[in-house]
Amino acid sequence: MKPQRRSPMPLVSLLFLLAWLVLLSAGCAKRDQNTARATGNVLHLFNWNNYIAPETVDRFEAFCNCELAQDYYSDNEEMLAKLAAGAAGYDLIIPTGNAMDTLIRQGALRPLDKSLLPNLRNINPAYLDTAFDPGNKYSVPYAYTLTLLGFNQEKIKELGLPTDTWAIIFEPKYLEKIKGRVTVLDSQRELMAAALKYLGYSVNDADEKHWKEAADLIVRAKPYWAAFSNTSYIKELAVGNLWLAHGYSNDMFQAALDAKRTGRRFKIGYSTPKEGAVLALDSMVLPQSGNRPGFAHQFMNFMLDGKNSAELTNLIGSGNPNTDAMQYIRPEIADNEAIFPDTETLSRLEMLHDLDRRQRRRLSRLWTEIKLR
Repeated sequence: MKPQRRSPMPLVSLLFLLAWLVLLSAGCAKRDQNTARATGNVLHLFNWNNYIAPETVDRFEAFCNCELAQDYYSDNEEMLAKLAAGAAGYDLIIPTGNAMDTLIRQGALRPLDKSLLPNLRNINPAYLDTAFDPGNKYSVPYAYTLTLLGFNQEKIKELGLPTDTWAIIFEPKYLEKIKGRVTVLDSQRELMAAALKYLGYSVNDADEKHWKEAADLIVRAKPYWAAFSNTSYIKELAVGNLWLAHGYSNDMFQAALDAKRTGRRFKIGYSTPKEGAVLALDSMVLPQSGNRPGFAHQFMNFMLDGKNSAELTNLIGSGNPNTDAMQYIRPEIADNEAIFPDTETLSRLEMLHDLDRRQRRRLSRLWTEIKLR
């Protein structure tokens, strides 16, 4: 006897069933998240804003059956200040090299167990064994940015201005053509580094005479600048209000993308000055106050996987020290030398080192004089 053919489910019943399945799925997800929190399977990450792709978070939470809880900071000084004020319980932090100097000196970090980090082999040796952490006892490279020049290609070309030198933000003969259309970073270390590089010194030069030269250079150029800015230059470049900005490579990537998406009649270009620039390497570290070092090592090794690491670069245009990630990075990003510098350019880049107390006080006074003059 042939099996009887079942009549199709009525549309109303089908829609009800689909809605019920969606609600059930959401309830299960909520219960899973609540279960992770109730069982203590929560990894606490202190991170820069927008510094991990949402899909990466989802995949990690599924991988470890845990929840990734994030708090954010906008710069290293804010992060260090919060920790100094008593913020604790973070399992992972992602500081920049010069801030890591401070954390290591304070004894605030837990040494790594490299037996739990087999994917560490994916890191380009050029980003290992740094001055701030010889032998990578405490840190795992995560991502990096370059501090460089971003500019409106059409306007700068029309005015015949160079884009391969810090002279364009310091020399009046160039600045008078773009007065009020330029911003520089509101960062004493970064702006002083650019000035020092232009003068032929290291970004870590601490000679007070050289600092005075750099400060005088900044004060001379200051009347031509529209502002000291750490964030607004992204939007202002993208809409055409700014023609030139001193800023970070991933921000310039975002400005170029925004200008293209909104159909602007100009392009945002960016370049690394021939005198050299700052490379800021951000790394994953384990604070002593963290409660889940096992989960933290899982997260580190997970982020050292090439595909997971590449998602951040594809999202924000950050530089990537992970060689395995290159196969997953979009070609237009991987081929951009302002994000992935060639060997010759890399030789002209420096990482900022930490300053001692006396140097910090001196630089703070100098910075106050710069702002007031």
